[in-house]
Amino acid sequence: MFNRKKKSAAAPKEPRFKTIRDAYSITKEVKPWIGVALAAIFLVVWILGIALGAFAGHPVYAGFVGLPVAILAALFFFTRVAGRAAYASIEGQIGAAASVLMAIRKGWTTTPAVAVTRNQEMVHRSVGRPGIVLVGEGGPGARGLLIDEKKKTERFAPGVPIYEVLVGDHDGQVSLQKLQKHMRKYKKKLSANQLREVRNRLKAVGGMSMPIPKGPMPKNVKVPKR
Repeated sequence: MFNRKKKSAAAPKEPRFKTIRDAYSITKEVKPWIGVALAAIFLVVWILGIALGAFAGHPVYAGFVGLPVAILAALFFFTRVAGRAAYASIEGQIGAAASVLMAIRKGWTTTPAVAVTRNQEMVHRSVGRPGIVLVGEGGPGARGLLIDEKKKTERFAPGVPIYEVLVGDHDGQVSLQKLQKHMRKYKKKLSANQLREVRNRLKAVGGMSMPIPKGPMPKNVKVPKR
């Protein structure tokens, strides 16, 4: 009975076709040539498979076998391009780093905009087994905002490892596309009970209400995680 209630309460999953369609729409806006490229890859792989089959004396068989291979090749190319397009579609927007952090499927809980300046510099806080990661983005004032937020966080979570990340394209910064990969480099330092305690402590700190860029980030469009 409990399991049935739990299942019924769970949010229905978004149809895969819709996620692919949405991903294609966003990708086409950033890469208008994606449709032609996918068709070309599909045809080249399929024709090549048929040609090899004809050389071996089995063109029809090769055509049947080559069809799913051609589809997979086109889909593989699409996922790579869609991933880059997803980041490009939100890059430069307010809260882009928060959108990327919140797309991490498991292990991290992100609170966007725990600190914000009137110049739209901001800090987001992610909590996971490695500890607390403060991610700053925006203008040159983000570095100072990170330092202030770290001091504040240390008062609420003394002894917990705190890491600072500044999103950008300059030396010492982490690009938006590499942010998820960077988060996975941290080693686990907290037990499950310690993590639960840290999250409870930081609930009181909260964050600010802000618009997070909506787009087909890796979690939603099934593109490979970076």
